[in-house]
Amino acid sequence: MAMKTPGVYIVEKNAFPNSVVEVATAVPAFIGYTEKADNNNKSLKNKPWRISSMAEFHQYYGFGAPQKFSLEAVAAPDGGTLDDVEADITVKGKDNDTEKEKKYNLKRPDNNYMLYRSMLLFFQNGGGPCYIVSVGSYKDDIEESSLAGGIETLVKEQEPTMVVIPEAVAIKGDGEAEGESKGAQCFKLQQAAVAHCGETMKNRFAILDVYNGDRAQQDSRGNCIKEFRNQMATNFPAFCATYYPWLQTSILAAADLSFENIDKPDDLKALIQYELNLTGDSLPEDAQAQADLVNQITDDFSGTDAETLAKKKAVDNGLTNMSLAYKLIKEHLTDQLNLLPPAAAMAGIYTMVDNAKGVWKAPANVSLSAVVQPSVDISHDEQENLNVDVNGKSINAIRKFIGEGTLVWGARTLDGNSLDWRYINVRRTMIMLEESIRLATKAYVFEANDANTWVTIKSMIQNFLTGIWKRGGLAGSSPDDAFSVHVGLGDTMTPEDILEGILRVTVLVAITRPAEFIEITFQQQMQKS
Repeated sequence: MAMKTPGVYIVEKNAFPNSVVEVATAVPAFIGYTEKADNNNKSLKNKPWRISSMAEFHQYYGFGAPQKFSLEAVAAPDGGTLDDVEADITVKGKDNDTEKEKKYNLKRPDNNYMLYRSMLLFFQNGGGPCYIVSVGSYKDDIEESSLAGGIETLVKEQEPTMVVIPEAVAIKGDGEAEGESKGAQCFKLQQAAVAHCGETMKNRFAILDVYNGDRAQQDSRGNCIKEFRNQMATNFPAFCATYYPWLQTSILAAADLSFENIDKPDDLKALIQYELNLTGDSLPEDAQAQADLVNQITDDFSGTDAETLAKKKAVDNGLTNMSLAYKLIKEHLTDQLNLLPPAAAMAGIYTMVDNAKGVWKAPANVSLSAVVQPSVDISHDEQENLNVDVNGKSINAIRKFIGEGTLVWGARTLDGNSLDWRYINVRRTMIMLEESIRLATKAYVFEANDANTWVTIKSMIQNFLTGIWKRGGLAGSSPDDAFSVHVGLGDTMTPEDILEGILRVTVLVAITRPAEFIEITFQQQMQKS
C-alpha cells in the first residue's frame, strides 16, 4: 500500500491458512439402459446426469422395461414321462375326461434390463445422490461396447466416486458358444470399469457382480467363482470389490405383475382354460362366467385411463382368485424379476455407512433392506474359499444368519493378498484423503516455492488430518501417532527440485483396519478360594 497522504491506514492480513475440504465419498455412477433419456426435449443419452431420488429418475429416465415372458410347453423325454421332468409350472386339467398334467417353463426375455430395479434397490439401502449414464433404450440389445462407451463419458466428471454396471452380467452373447461369449464380454467390461477407476481416474472404486452369481459353486453348469477368478484379470485389483451371491429381493410384488407380462396372451388363455376345464361348447352358468373372464385376457388394455386400468385390475384379481396356475405363474415371474445382482445394493450400503460413520468404517456386518435372502446359502466353511484365495482375488460373501437377516459378511478388495490394500475402507479412505488434499493444494500452484509456502501447506494438511483423526478415521492415541507431514528443502526436496519448480510433500497416515478375525482365548485356572 502506497502511503503518500498523512492519515491512518487499515491493512487486513489473513490469520489462518486455507482449509482442506473433505470431498464426497459416496456418489456412485450407474451405467445402463433406460426407458428414455430426456431433459425437456434434450437428450441425455451418453451424458452423465446427477439425480438424488427415484422421482428424479422417473422424470428423466422413465420406468422399468415391460418384462414379457413366454410360456413354453415341456415335452416328455423319449421313453419317459413328464414325472421325470422339472418345470416351472405344473398344470392339472382334463383331456377327454381324463385327468392329465401339463408342464411349462417361463422363458425370460432376451434382454434382462436391470438398471431400473437396481436403482430401486440402491435407494432402499440408503442410496443418495448419484449419476446415471443411459447408453440406450429398451429397444436396444444389451451390448458390451455400448456400456463401455458409458464408462468413457465419466472421464470429465469429477464428483462420482464409484462405478456400478448392473447389466454387465446380462450382456447378450453372440456366436454358437453363447454362454462362454456372454461371460467373456462381461469380464471385458468389468476390466474396463476397474481400469477406469485405478488407471485413468485413480479416484474411484468399482463394485462388481459375479457372472452367473445366482448359482451355487457346485452347480452342474459350472463354478461361477472359479470362472470369475480365471477370467477377471486386472492390474488394479485394489480399486474394486466383488460380492456373491445374487439377492432374492422384494422390490416387486406379485400385484405389480399381470397377464400382460406373458408374451402371447393366447397361450395363457389356453392354459387356464385347460386347468379349469372351460373348453366345452355348453358350460354351466358359473363356468361360463369364468370362461368370459378368461376370454378377456386377449382384450386390449393398452390405454392408461382410469377405466382401462380398473378393468385390467379386475381381470387380474379374478384370475388370481380362481386359477392356481395363474397365481403360480405370477409368483414365479416375481421371483425371477426380483433376482438381482448385489452391486447396486452395496453402493447404497457404502453411502449409508459413509454418512453414518465415515468412509473409514468397513461396509460390512450391515443388514440389507428389501432383500428376502441370498440366492445361495453360504456356510462358514464355504466362505473360506471366497475370503482367502491363493491368487488374492477375495470375494465378499452375503450371508443369511438366523435371527439377524441378510448381512454383508466381507470387506475385502479384489487385492486380498496385499497388506496395503486388502480392505475396502483403507482404499476408499486413501482416495478421499488424496483427492481432498490434491484439490486444496491446487491453490498454491505457481506460488513461491519457499519456506512460507511450505509452512502454509504443512499446517493446512495437518489441520485436516487432525480433524479426520478426531473422528476416528486414523489410528493412534495421538495425532503424532496417526500421521506426519513432511515438506521442505533437505527433507522432501533437493535444490535441483526447487530449480525445476517441484514442491514435494510427503504425508504418512495410519488408517484404521477392520477387526476381521476376533480370537478369544479361554483357559482354566487353579481354584483360589
